[in-house]
Amino acid sequence: MVKLRLKRCGRKQRSIYRIVAIDVRSRREGRDLRKVGFYDPIKKQIYLNVPAILYFLEKGAQPTRTVHDISKKAEVLKELQINQRNEISEIEKNRKGGI
Repeated sequence: MVKLRLKRCGRKQRSIYRIVAIDVRSRREGRDLRKVGFYDPIKKQIYLNVPAILYFLEKGAQPTRTVHDISKKAEVLKELQINQRNEISEIEKNRKGGI
């Protein structure tokens, strides 16, 4: 199972985090599958690679609570819901057209 979670970087008392897609069994600083964002809690800076995050969420990755809150503030989850609605409407159109 894949999770979207924080990976700690930086030095003592000056932590910054990378948001990564990583296997559940890996350590916090373990090898990640892909870097999908950056979070600096001190400067309150956030950078998200939205297409990469949406890709992993669509494939079934589960975000941790903190990553979920960060992506919610950036309205990434709204884009995921919009994409899912569009896919459902396309499937329904194909079914009606085929009957």
